[in-house]
Amino acid sequence: MSAATDTTPVTAHGNPIGQSVRDSLVIARRNLIRMTRIPEMVLFGVIQPVMFVVLFTYVFGGSMKIGNTTDPDVYKDFLMAGIFAQTVTFATAGSAAGIADDMQKGLVDRFRSLPMARGAVLTGRTVADLVQTAITLLVLAIVALIVGWRTGSADPTSAGEILAGFALLLLLGYAFTWIGALIGLSVRTPEAATSGGIIWLFPVTFISNAFVDSSQMTPWLRHIAEWNPFSATVQACRELFGNPGVVQSDAWPMQHPVWASLIWSVLIIAVFRTLAVRKYRSAAI
Repeated sequence: MSAATDTTPVTAHGNPIGQSVRDSLVIARRNLIRMTRIPEMVLFGVIQPVMFVVLFTYVFGGSMKIGNTTDPDVYKDFLMAGIFAQTVTFATAGSAAGIADDMQKGLVDRFRSLPMARGAVLTGRTVADLVQTAITLLVLAIVALIVGWRTGSADPTSAGEILAGFALLLLLGYAFTWIGALIGLSVRTPEAATSGGIIWLFPVTFISNAFVDSSQMTPWLRHIAEWNPFSATVQACRELFGNPGVVQSDAWPMQHPVWASLIWSVLIIAVFRTLAVRKYRSAAI
């Protein structure tokens, strides 16, 4: 059993990459089945962003100045890219809590005793969380359409650009789940993981162009907001969705938001996946 506990990725049934993919899909399937058996996980994940849409639209609409207008319909279209991005990033807390819960119950120890790829447990978990995020994003988009959000409200757009916008959102969400995975492996309880997984997201999402026009911020705060990875995705989505509020700025991420969003997301995945897998290998059994 001691030898099995310290196993390395099995390659007898194929190449290491293929083995890793198969193991990851098995873990992802396990988490998706668990999700269907606990439907409140999905339900509560949907309710929160819907509340944000309704509250921001009807409470702040008409009081926020976007460009040269305070028209609530303009703010509604401006807002949705930010709400979408906030929703996919807040999935980080769920990832952190889920992994911490598996650690506390000993499930991760049991997985570690099996002859499977080292990163499969974490990859499978993040893939399952990505599926849940996609479902939440779909429901949120329907709610947004119901309250009056429309693509192409400021500039013409195409179906391909709209799909590309949602793809960038899911990529950002997947990147942030790896941050959640590292947090979940670094704390002792799911409660601590939930707090640790969400508390840092508030400055990330609010010091950005998600809910207000960053050009109206003080210079030092605007500089932070414009180089925020979250802001790059929001800016990219507004461009791709053809919505108002695309900020004119000299900052490179705001001039090339699609590329900036891709680069930031890939960089976050590369860094935090490496750190999370390393933490998983060294976690006490």
